[in-house]
Amino acid sequence: MIGLVTGGQVAFWLLAPVMILAAIGMVLVRKAVHSALLLATMMICLAVQYAAQDAPFLFAVQIIVYTGAILMLFLFVLMLVGVDASDSLVETIRGQRLLAGIAFLGFGVLLISAVGNAIYGHPTGLGDAQPDGNVKGLAQLLFGKYVFAFEVTSALLITAAMGAMMLAHRERLTKKKTQRDHAEERIRKYAEQGIHPGPLPTPGVLARHNAVDTPALLPDGSIAPTSVSRVLQARGTVFPEAEERADIEEVRKLDAGELYPPEAESTDTTGFAEGGEKR
Repeated sequence: MIGLVTGGQVAFWLLAPVMILAAIGMVLVRKAVHSALLLATMMICLAVQYAAQDAPFLFAVQIIVYTGAILMLFLFVLMLVGVDASDSLVETIRGQRLLAGIAFLGFGVLLISAVGNAIYGHPTGLGDAQPDGNVKGLAQLLFGKYVFAFEVTSALLITAAMGAMMLAHRERLTKKKTQRDHAEERIRKYAEQGIHPGPLPTPGVLARHNAVDTPALLPDGSIAPTSVSRVLQARGTVFPEAEERADIEEVRKLDAGELYPPEAESTDTTGFAEGGEKR
């Protein structure tokens, strides 16, 4: 007799292949943005697995903390570094590959032990282990039995954040520039290097599209390459210049009246003149 299939089993067999493929792709893809998106896919699938196993607290933490906060931090770092920055192959920390290998072996042993305990062990079950609910049981452990370790971990995280701020802080070695200094510097660059002192043109100005990937047009109709972000240029997602120039020529012809038919001499729309004579 075939046993009843539970929702947790259905979620596992549906999402486990997706998680494995996303994890492999996260390591193998070349673009960091694609790797972050695959990591988000794996985290969301893991959150669904927690929900299917009646673990609402872990489900909320996985979505809010990991997928919503840490992954966004990864994306912010990628945007700050830039997609066109080359990766350094120089090992800055000695022995990091050996330590990474040892950590990988330790994680493998831990994973095998957990899977073996789940298969060949005698699990108590969530209902017997936490009769009052999973959230209440976690709260009793965090704020009861392990409250000292919980508070020490919180203090350690706050200390780490303050230390990162102190290490990233730099003392100002020169006098802060005023608005007059910035204006004089812009005029000096314009005189020496020909850099325009005004702001960069906004994408889509004077063009037929106002998207961020559409180059702006100068008053003479030429394309301003500085109006599009260098990140979009590195990705190759800028609006095609040929299509933009075709739109420019069409607008010029419309302004010159070349695409309009000549106006009729009379406004009579019946096809007959005043004397009843047909034109």
